[in-house]
Amino acid sequence: MSSSHLEDPTPKPWRRLTVLFILIVALLGSLIVGSLRGDKTRFTPDLALDLEGGTQIILTPVTTDGSEVTSSDIREAINVIRQRVDATGVSEAEITAQGGSNIIVALPGTPSQETLDLVRTSAVLRMRPVLSILDPSPLNAQAVVSALGDKAGDLDPATMDDAALDEAIRKLADADGDGELSSEPAQTPENPSDTNWITEETMYEAYTLDCKVPDSRPAEKTDSPETAIVACDPDTMTKYILGPSELDGTQLDSASSSPATNQQGQPTGGWAVNMSFDSEGGKIFGDVTTRLSTLKEPRNSFASVLDGRVISSARVSYPITGGQAQITGKFTADEASALANQLKFGSLPLQFNVQSEEQISATLGSEQLNSGLIAGLVGLILIIIYMIWQYHALGVVAIGSILMSTGLSYLIISLLSWTMGYRLSMAGVLGIIISIGVTADSFIVYFERIRDEIRDGRSVRSAVQHGWNRAQRTIIISDIVNLTASVVLYLLTVGSVRGFAFTLGVTTVLDLVVVMMFTYPLMTLIARTKFFGEGKRGSGMDTEKLESTPRYRGRSIPVRKERSKPKSALVAADGAVIHDYEMPDARFTDGESLAKQRARQRREERQKKEGDQ
Repeated sequence: MSSSHLEDPTPKPWRRLTVLFILIVALLGSLIVGSLRGDKTRFTPDLALDLEGGTQIILTPVTTDGSEVTSSDIREAINVIRQRVDATGVSEAEITAQGGSNIIVALPGTPSQETLDLVRTSAVLRMRPVLSILDPSPLNAQAVVSALGDKAGDLDPATMDDAALDEAIRKLADADGDGELSSEPAQTPENPSDTNWITEETMYEAYTLDCKVPDSRPAEKTDSPETAIVACDPDTMTKYILGPSELDGTQLDSASSSPATNQQGQPTGGWAVNMSFDSEGGKIFGDVTTRLSTLKEPRNSFASVLDGRVISSARVSYPITGGQAQITGKFTADEASALANQLKFGSLPLQFNVQSEEQISATLGSEQLNSGLIAGLVGLILIIIYMIWQYHALGVVAIGSILMSTGLSYLIISLLSWTMGYRLSMAGVLGIIISIGVTADSFIVYFERIRDEIRDGRSVRSAVQHGWNRAQRTIIISDIVNLTASVVLYLLTVGSVRGFAFTLGVTTVLDLVVVMMFTYPLMTLIARTKFFGEGKRGSGMDTEKLESTPRYRGRSIPVRKERSKPKSALVAADGAVIHDYEMPDARFTDGESLAKQRARQRREERQKKEGDQ
């Protein structure tokens, strides 16, 4: 085994560079495919509210039980809305209270209709048994006359106007014929699935409600938990008559989406929504499903109602106990995820009345973004100048590491913007700029360790390896500290500060990747070249220059009268004592330094070996 192999136990740096190359190709390929399949390029990340503007919605929360809205209700409503918005993948949204009575929701860019609907909807989730299913359209004149039969009298569908039609529908809904529409059940219902809950007033609403247009009824008509209601599924246009609420969102612990499975845990195709109830909710749900499983369609189903709209209807085939349930159907992955979010964050008894909705301009805009990028470019140029001045040709490796880290950061952010809805704010731009300094620090720590090893008499190739063994721990600990700070900042803040923390965390992880997968293997490769490996002048690893006496020799120790001067100490011109522990390799003496001694010994060994050959 040769001595050169002993000095470099990792002679195959191409493996790390190949892995990094594959990673870069995968990132570029993903963004190219996304750009070709989508309607816009994926190489440009979406911008946040401060740089692009967006949509602002002003909401006024109103309690469904008529009580006064408190400041704690406002705070809870903000938390629910923020959870909803974050769950849809929208980043950098600003949600604040205004005057103690309104909530301002500012969404960046052009949010999807699903996101806008999720923000506007009530935070009340109720699970109700299905009593009946009707045609989505309201009754027309012909249908009313046909349903009245002998009671229609001389009503002519061809000549009926709106007032006459409404009067005829009231007559049809008035089951007892007393001329009044009762809001009380004719008979006492036995349970929430009893059709006696359907009152005359409920039937009138069922006959007149049009599920093909947005529901504009007041909250008391759509969210009364102790009575039957009429509700629509906006997706299927199905009209339901539902019994009283048996469960609400406060008894639901969590909801998530996943591929659908059967009772044996085998996939059945499609997607499902998984629900988990608390102890009380699980018991109630078990009782409800036990009753529903014995009924005929459509009364063997229950509907989840949010803000007066049916977001899901599930048929019960058998009792479901244990507090765990799964809703299956013809869900796509996005539909299952949206339903899970609605179920999960539907536990606040508030209605949100929309006061206004308008487009807002960017608070900073492209001018500030350009200024920030120019500032980052100036900082990068200054770092490049310093690297070339301090490390000469080796500064090219540092510059390459910085450019690699910055480029990977941009590609990762573009990918996250496409896949997770991440948006780049001015604070995020600042995080990327800071990452340039983080990468430069890591390189400086490594390279200064290499220089120390060369001063101790090691060859360049050996110094690169031993320097890495000692420097990597410092680099890892430094990045872990930065990453910990980023995680804490991300968890404890919201808005743009959270975006800064996220960006800084991503770039910190990328710094570790670049140092380990690019800087270190590249240093290993260039150390094998003649210019760098032999420490030529201008390479940055010139042994003679590194062993020269530095301008700054450390802090001197004043003479103390009560102590005698140690034998190994030297006295400076100003009378200060310089101890031997301040001269670890005796470079400040007139004799031969330890580094020069080792270098001389190595030269002698090489000359002797060449002479033997």
